[in-house]
Amino acid sequence: MDYFLTEQQKEIRNLTRTIAEEKVLPVRAALDEKEEFPWEIMKILADAGLFGVYIPEEYGGLGGGLLDLCLVVEELSRVCSGIAVSYAASGLGTFTLLQYGTDEQRKKYLPDIASGRKLAAFGLTEADAGSDAGSIKTTATPAKGGYIINGTKQFITNGGDAEVYTVIALTDKSKGPRGASAFIVEKDTPGFTFGRKEKKLGIRASSTRELVFEDCFVPAENIIGKEGMGFILTMKLLDRSRPGLGAQAMGLAQGALEAAVDYAKKRVQFGHPIYAQQAVQQMLADMAIQVEAARALVYSTARMIDAGVKDFTRESAMCKVFASDTAMRVATDAMQVFGGVGYMRDYPIEKMFRDAKITQIYEGANQVLRGEIAFELRKKKTFGV
Repeated sequence: MDYFLTEQQKEIRNLTRTIAEEKVLPVRAALDEKEEFPWEIMKILADAGLFGVYIPEEYGGLGGGLLDLCLVVEELSRVCSGIAVSYAASGLGTFTLLQYGTDEQRKKYLPDIASGRKLAAFGLTEADAGSDAGSIKTTATPAKGGYIINGTKQFITNGGDAEVYTVIALTDKSKGPRGASAFIVEKDTPGFTFGRKEKKLGIRASSTRELVFEDCFVPAENIIGKEGMGFILTMKLLDRSRPGLGAQAMGLAQGALEAAVDYAKKRVQFGHPIYAQQAVQQMLADMAIQVEAARALVYSTARMIDAGVKDFTRESAMCKVFASDTAMRVATDAMQVFGGVGYMRDYPIEKMFRDAKITQIYEGANQVLRGEIAFELRKKKTFGV
């Protein structure tokens, strides 16, 4: 389908696809096996200017929007979702600063992030605050000239490798979620350390660690927005970032579809390629329909956000849920097309199968997001256009 991308967006997509196929493809299996952070790939993406596609030109970026970011994530995910999320997580750690930071904060941090000299990360999740983000316990106690942060964040993507962190902590515990605030915390800040690197089912090239704060002093100028705005900013951030997660899932599904089609044309059984079997054709056709529908939903939601539409909670949740469910279905069906060899590590499908599952879980479990969609439906009198 023609999605009427601009010339710059086509260049971004084509450049990323070239990098994915020439640089990522040869190393994806080794990085997954070693659970090694893809620093060399991050450098290649940085040298290509891809970390700045969604950042304004005045801060060193290319001046694009969320759709531009989704195009990069999609193309990387076609080849390796673990590497894609390492790239995308820097955007997650940047959006709140980009949308609500002061001009001084943006000038200080965004040029390094746009150039890829520094990666970013977002610290929200805790042991008792996953889907229930309002139950965070990390505190930021006001002190002379700033705040002292204490607590632990869990399952933080790019944890330990990123240099700039957006961290959500309670400045007033008595107010619950309304007492949360957002802070910029730099990697080498005294009192800020990292826990163990998690051993994961999939996306193994990405790093997932605890963030540990022990009397970590953060200057007052590092607060994003005002005290008590942290939870609101987090909800707005997740609404804005979910199309990127949808692009990750949809890109993975596209890669799985392509691999399945290629294998079906080469694998001969009963004297013919299995592509000639109607049962296989039906599976591949359904996979293609689902991938294209997911792409349409992701792109249209990203365009809504880039156009400045104020309320996109429902659409953002929809594209994340549909794309991630599609990734899981398509990866499962692709493995079925491959048969026994698809279960082996010599073929890419077992990795895609493992990588797909997390897309249904993080940045809002799909069951929770369906609840959000239902809530939005109840509020509105009309649906669709």
